[in-house]
Amino acid sequence: MQTQKKILIAFLLNLFFAIFEFIGGILTGSVAIISDAVHDLGDAMSIGLSYFLERKSKQQPDEHYTYGYSRYSVLGGLITTVILLAGSVFVIFNAITRLVDPVKIDYDGMMIFAVIGVFVNFTAAYTTRGGDSINQKAVNLHMLEDVLGWAVVLVGAIVMRVTNWYILDPLLSIAIAMYIFYNAFKNLKQVLDLFLEKTPANIEINQLIKCLKALEGVVDVHHVHLWSLDGQHHYATMHIVTENQNPAMKKRVKEELSKFDIEHVTIEFESPHEQCSNVSCTVTHELSGGHHHH
Repeated sequence: MQTQKKILIAFLLNLFFAIFEFIGGILTGSVAIISDAVHDLGDAMSIGLSYFLERKSKQQPDEHYTYGYSRYSVLGGLITTVILLAGSVFVIFNAITRLVDPVKIDYDGMMIFAVIGVFVNFTAAYTTRGGDSINQKAVNLHMLEDVLGWAVVLVGAIVMRVTNWYILDPLLSIAIAMYIFYNAFKNLKQVLDLFLEKTPANIEINQLIKCLKALEGVVDVHHVHLWSLDGQHHYATMHIVTENQNPAMKKRVKEELSKFDIEHVTIEFESPHEQCSNVSCTVTHELSGGHHHH
């Protein structure tokens, strides 16, 4: 199933469940359930935005975005991840206030909504599992947060019904929020690495250069730049020093780079006797704000 379809299913499940919670909260008079409905409605809007950005990311390159729209998917992942981080902090803050001033729980109502909540959100989490899209991973983490949240509500309601340990609810909430915060933070680091054009984590640049230099006819490789648009589509530019400046050499280089999952490469050929001024590619910033390569 395509990433955008998975995100759409997660959006629809979250939206319908939020509406269900609103109705249930009004019928039962539960402010807690209505509050969670507002939270889930916010989740649905976030996932809906992720779906829109995922669709946008599939557009082909044009005169405005010559690299294509892949980074829109990363933007969706960034927004969802930031919402997750903020939500985790909010949950921890509220749970701490509950530790200080425990609130009596309506066990029966909790258990009914918890069972439905676990089922709906587990379906959404299962649907969005796997995949390499950072956007999909962020949405999946969002769904996992809701599954764990409702699972805690269910277990907590059962235990509290027997023991009256009201403090258990906020303690479990803090544990889950910290787990989600940790994973969301890792997701955020991945997103920032992409926007800062860091070398893809799965590529060792020295190993790549070594493999290219091992090709017959290649004298040297330098001025190598690697980056990724969305964590899946990797790009590279480089200078290849060789006497064989022909299509066959270019093909061999591209075939070698494909082993590193680099699908788009720009190669500049140089002869062994040619002096390249950009070997080290050290950027010097002038006082005027401009820069040039040495």
